[in-house]
Amino acid sequence: MAKTVFPSGYSGQLNYIENNEAIKFVKDTFEASLRSTLNLTRVSAPLFVDVKTGLNDNLTGVELPVAFTPANADELELQIIQSLAKWKRYTLAQNNFKVHSGIYTDMNAIRKDEVLDNIHSLYVDQWDWEVVISTLDRNVRFLKNTVDSIYQTILDVEHAILIRYPMLVDSKLPKKIKYITTQELLDMFPGEAPREREKLACKEFGAIFLMKIGGTLTNGESHDKRAPDYDDWELNGDIIVWNQTLEDAFELSSMGIRVNNTALERQVKLANREQLLELPYHQSILAGEYPYSIGGGIGQSRLCMYFLRKAHIGEVQSSVWDQETIDACNKHHVKLL
Repeated sequence: MAKTVFPSGYSGQLNYIENNEAIKFVKDTFEASLRSTLNLTRVSAPLFVDVKTGLNDNLTGVELPVAFTPANADELELQIIQSLAKWKRYTLAQNNFKVHSGIYTDMNAIRKDEVLDNIHSLYVDQWDWEVVISTLDRNVRFLKNTVDSIYQTILDVEHAILIRYPMLVDSKLPKKIKYITTQELLDMFPGEAPREREKLACKEFGAIFLMKIGGTLTNGESHDKRAPDYDDWELNGDIIVWNQTLEDAFELSSMGIRVNNTALERQVKLANREQLLELPYHQSILAGEYPYSIGGGIGQSRLCMYFLRKAHIGEVQSSVWDQETIDACNKHHVKLL
């Protein structure tokens, strides 16, 4: 059985039709606002890429992508994407986007090694976005300004949701997001594990942007593993909010300013993955052929879960679950799609 918890007395407040209409309202409202806020053009994205290009996201390096060979092109080794972090930057370069303009798309992926629980599914759906920036924008101030813009979009959607579905009100996000580095979080809660630190901080502040994820902290450990070849670990972070329904920290987005050649070389060395530098994508970064950029992913099902006060991701997306989980969800009034 997937690792699932059930809030005491939980009952979804919307019926099947209302729930699906609300999911569409959340997605449409947020997408339109994000597009306008970040000056984005909607584009079509691939479901799979050729492994030889280096465009697939290796995540932490442990997860294995779903792979296959086409029937009539056995020289190709294709992988279902795990995220579009690299593909987006490649696309910006190929199409000569101007500084402070960019793209967004629906990212749909399969992560077969995901540990299933209330917020994790084999199916991943998110808005992936990427914006061209200048050399002068590669700093914490620009990162925070971008986070502030995205967070304001989240607040605007929350306001629209609570007007349309007032029965969903139980808590509201704070007007401002709290910025905390992973080292500061460790200093605040030195005796706790990383996920517990996040939970305590989110419960205290309501919403945090946890910065500088991937590098080694003073305790000799990293807060969380991150791929070394897209985000600059000094200029990245996660938007995490307090989820009142689950009484837990709840990540909505991961984003960051992307690596330049210096950061790429440093991080692949720290991760003992210098072989990545031989791939075409990485060679292009080292050669300065790609624009500087900032980008990230924003979970579509995660946003719907949060705004519609759902206890399980299966209430806002259609996926596959083991029978024991299905039976337990039925028993606790969790209606899986």
